[in-house]
Amino acid sequence: MSLRPLTLRHALPLPFAFLSLALLAGCQQEESTNDERASESAVETADAGDRRIKVAMLQPPRSGLNPLTDDAFKLSRWSTAETLIRLDDDGSPEPFLATEWERLDPHSWRFTIRDDVTFHDGTPLTAERVVASLTAATNAAPKPRILDGVDMTIEADGDEAVIVRTAEADPLVPNRLSSPQLAILAERAYRDNGTVNPIEAGTGPFVLEEINGTQSARLDRYDDYWGERAELAGIDADYVPDGTARGAALRTGEADVVEAVPVSQVALIDPELIHEVPMPRTNTLYLNTESGPLSDPALRAAAREALDPGAVVRTVYEGRADIANGLLGPALQWADGLRTPVEGRPEAAAPNGVAIKLGTFTDRAELPEVAVLLEQQLEAAGFDVQQEVRQYAHIESDMLAGEFDAFILSRATMLDSGDPVAYMFSDFACEGSFNIAQLCDAEVDAALEKAADLEPGPERRQAIIDAEAAILATDAAVPMLHERVIQGEATHVAGAVRDPRERELINEHTRFIDDGAE
Repeated sequence: MSLRPLTLRHALPLPFAFLSLALLAGCQQEESTNDERASESAVETADAGDRRIKVAMLQPPRSGLNPLTDDAFKLSRWSTAETLIRLDDDGSPEPFLATEWERLDPHSWRFTIRDDVTFHDGTPLTAERVVASLTAATNAAPKPRILDGVDMTIEADGDEAVIVRTAEADPLVPNRLSSPQLAILAERAYRDNGTVNPIEAGTGPFVLEEINGTQSARLDRYDDYWGERAELAGIDADYVPDGTARGAALRTGEADVVEAVPVSQVALIDPELIHEVPMPRTNTLYLNTESGPLSDPALRAAAREALDPGAVVRTVYEGRADIANGLLGPALQWADGLRTPVEGRPEAAAPNGVAIKLGTFTDRAELPEVAVLLEQQLEAAGFDVQQEVRQYAHIESDMLAGEFDAFILSRATMLDSGDPVAYMFSDFACEGSFNIAQLCDAEVDAALEKAADLEPGPERRQAIIDAEAAILATDAAVPMLHERVIQGEATHVAGAVRDPRERELINEHTRFIDDGAE
């Protein structure tokens, strides 16, 4: 409320003057009260903003949180290290530390760098700094996974941009630059001995202050963040590899957010604390197309028809998985809407007791259980199944050499680029390096080449689904189910990120709320 100031030139009759002065005093008192309430509210907000979140992580770091290794995904899940590009829900690139980009020619891309960013040590983000970080990644031994087979060079283009060049035309360069392993760090992170230390070296809303080996890490809010100020004061991350212990931490309130709650613990936990997130991971039965009885397409069709994925989901996964409609699951939200029925599959033949060897590995606890169930289903259809289960390290070479007629594998379908073409090439192209099914089909290769040549967007997505259909028509792979990750969150937490790609967990919008309701 505001009043015009009273002056002698605006003199009023005496009663009105006293009334006006009384009103003025009342307004001043009201404004004072409002100021006090605002002050109290500010204190409450400050108190809320001083709270730290406790997170129970699935695995300890393997390389001291070196961002050029898989430990980079922890740094991105804590929002401390950032990349030039990030991916939207569909896996398409969008601006992050780069504000825009353009393809100059089939081999060259220009990325414009934000000019309002500082690293956690106070030094500025520059084009020169971006060049140094990305060049360190290209020179690392071993290289970050996202750069396998990629010959990439980076140079500054003035003070505000960098140019990225690849030896081969690559429409996925922006997607590659979204990988947490290509985060941009301050100069202080890169040591003379070749190690990379991310303490106080990122650009995110939280600054990594302390690394306690394989026990824990501590992060504080970075008040000079270029984006929105974080609502939490910090993150206390503990590594809790034991699934039972993670479940207990959620039940008892020792942790506010918990990664990967085991299915076996879910029944012991309040359902309000459990959130299931579809993963880009498909449990698939690969069938040998080159040798053995399943080189006959009619017998592969019989094996496909023998499977009951619903029974696998109900029994082994206790209903916490999604029955597969294709190789790509609900983590890629666009996939189902583009699919049409697969055509060109052969008619199934009667197995008549033909013997097949079924393999899988013990490293993922559910796979041996899946193998038992599939053996029963295949034998009920007329196959004679011999099952072989070993540790992955002891079975991989035989698996890739085609020593099995059928093999059960839980396979990530988007790898690091957020795009499934690399996975499809690896698993189903004639020259694929992970071709368990020993598949070599001209139509499949042509469909994959078409998808690979397109830039990210609707046309590429449709081409990917067409390639999926070509693969499924061969019965080289029978997708059974898509896995989910179970994330635990206390009811007083809001804004924890439920990310299918497991790149984000706590960000600037994560906060505490009262009584479990906003």
